[in-house]
Amino acid sequence: MGKYSSSTLVCRLEDISGRGKTISIGEVEVVKKVGLVGNPNVGKSVIFNELTGGRAWVGNWPGVTVEKKVGRLVVSDMRFEIIDLPGIYGLTAYSIDEMIARNFIVNEKPDLIVNIVNAANIERNLYLTISLLEMGANIVVALNMMDLAEEEGYSIDVGKLSEELGVPVVPMVAIKKLGFRELIDELVKRSLEKRPHIKVDIVDYGPLLEEKIRDVEKLVSSYLPELASIYVPRWIAIKLLERDPEIEKKIAGQSNGLKIIREVNKMRQGLQEELGVDIEEYIIEKRYAKVSEILRKVLVKKRALRTTLTDLVDFIVTHRIFGIPVMLTIFYMMFQFAFTVATPLSDLIDFFFSNILYTTVQNSVLPGILKSLIADVIITGIGSILVFLPNIAFLFLALAVLEDVGYMSRAAFVVDKLMHKLGLTGKAIIPMIIGFGCNVPAVMATRTIEDENDRKTAVLINPLMSCSARLPVYLILAGAFFAGYASSIVLTMYILGVVLAVGVAVFLRKLVFKAPSSGFIMELPPYMVPMMSNIGVKTWERTKKFLFKAGTVILLGVLLTWALSVYGPNGYIGPESLENPRLMEKSWVGVLGHALEKVFWPMGWDWRAAAALFFGFIAKEVVVGTMAMLYGVGEGELPRVISTAFTPTTAYAYMAFVLIYVPCLATMAAIRGELGLKYAIITLIYEITLAYLVALTIVGLGHIMGLP
Repeated sequence: MGKYSSSTLVCRLEDISGRGKTISIGEVEVVKKVGLVGNPNVGKSVIFNELTGGRAWVGNWPGVTVEKKVGRLVVSDMRFEIIDLPGIYGLTAYSIDEMIARNFIVNEKPDLIVNIVNAANIERNLYLTISLLEMGANIVVALNMMDLAEEEGYSIDVGKLSEELGVPVVPMVAIKKLGFRELIDELVKRSLEKRPHIKVDIVDYGPLLEEKIRDVEKLVSSYLPELASIYVPRWIAIKLLERDPEIEKKIAGQSNGLKIIREVNKMRQGLQEELGVDIEEYIIEKRYAKVSEILRKVLVKKRALRTTLTDLVDFIVTHRIFGIPVMLTIFYMMFQFAFTVATPLSDLIDFFFSNILYTTVQNSVLPGILKSLIADVIITGIGSILVFLPNIAFLFLALAVLEDVGYMSRAAFVVDKLMHKLGLTGKAIIPMIIGFGCNVPAVMATRTIEDENDRKTAVLINPLMSCSARLPVYLILAGAFFAGYASSIVLTMYILGVVLAVGVAVFLRKLVFKAPSSGFIMELPPYMVPMMSNIGVKTWERTKKFLFKAGTVILLGVLLTWALSVYGPNGYIGPESLENPRLMEKSWVGVLGHALEKVFWPMGWDWRAAAALFFGFIAKEVVVGTMAMLYGVGEGELPRVISTAFTPTTAYAYMAFVLIYVPCLATMAAIRGELGLKYAIITLIYEITLAYLVALTIVGLGHIMGLP
């Protein structure tokens, strides 16, 4: 192997059920399952996208809501299924990500594991490599970021490293597309080996512990032969001595399992008395000692460490005083970019839907009810959302650039300092940042938080992060009332969400979930030149989710609104109600809106605005589509119409209410899946209450200050 053109690197895009057409040269005969494993920030996404051509299909891992990303690579007569595993630091199964990676290796038995190692931080990364070898995984090490290692002042003897680990090691600079040919050669070669030798005993834990490991191995092999055939017996023994909860749970469910656990507990207690240390800590130290031993043999120091560009930039962006102002400035510039660049495209989409499609349908000879269904539901509903697609796409593009450059980790690090002063965990920062894109994956991302109280707090505050679905509402109202500084007004919504989230988190940790917050260790990756293909994939994947919602949930929401608008307590009214305010008030929407108007009268919102909030529970994007339909105009005319229904103060209060009140159905489902129905109901109640109080406060302060 090794002699092939780029045309042989073929992948296919399938849906989760496996449907689709394979494009390859020659008949595909062999299928190999390959998992990509590595620490966070090692270039795993870049390697996955390059191997699979940037195409993948997404599902969920069995039994959990964590996303599973799969792609295909075809080389000659071999087909590889590439599975992108979560970024992890170890295989102790303290977090759901570690559990997923471990279960995948053990239960799904992949043919190969590509362990991606950051050459510039090799000591930290090789700990995971050692753990994989102890599990008996058939691995190929992709030693990425070799150029950064050179910049750090050292080189790595790749051949010697391969000899020490007993597995192939491929030097790579993935972002420059260097090393992929060699990596694929090794995948083919390694997958064709019948029984590759794996150094499961790569770490020598010393005579005392090694003796006990052998004793536990014998117990497992004698009493639990089925389990010993699934797991490497030595690895089971080590995990039992470490008191790994998942392995103990598996053992306890077996016949004689409790007897084995009791016996191992006695061994552990005896070992701890003899060694004078906690066994788990001792095992970790021994693994790192082995890593250090390997590095002494393979690292060649070329020069003394020098100050790098990363060091110089980090001095400013992570500074205890300048860090937060720099972060706010960067995010402000990101919003300005997303709004300014997108304006011409948004205007073009608005013109197409409002002036061409809508007018064409209205002037057609279609029956009235069908004409209304197409024009007022499909065109107005979807058009009023797609007009914001450029804003959202450019926002996702900016976020992808910041992620690839390496800044997002710095932003989390900077805010972490403040969070710890408030008694909160820094690990909640990452889900909060993800929440700016969408609250659903952000809620799921809290599963990496080990402490249950910290995790519950992170889930409950996450809906306060202003996701992209709220953006259309902000843009309409800010454009209508704050045209000269709309970007600044929109930014205040994001800041308000963060401030409220922190306040609620402090309340929960001080009064509800009373316990010390867990620590937070974060690795700051080196700054990298962003890879356009990787940015493109990220932007498209996130934008595609927005498009999917626009074409399904939002359309259904607008359709429901339309149906309730043309029907009322007395029966069918007809599409005329959409153009006649008196008829609209006789519809179910009118009845509902007038009922809610009594609740919101202190804020000065009319019944149309109140009704739009009700339908916004389906998805926040529905608010704009519903308002456009209830006010009987297209999106382009909506700012003009609502300028007479709101004042600047009541409009700002409305934006704040949309930010805070009930999460969308998808987020509620995610919260229920993570914490149960009880906490989903708690989230619903507290957010409605908080939204009402904040909106009322804004209006009250506006009146006191004499603002319109």
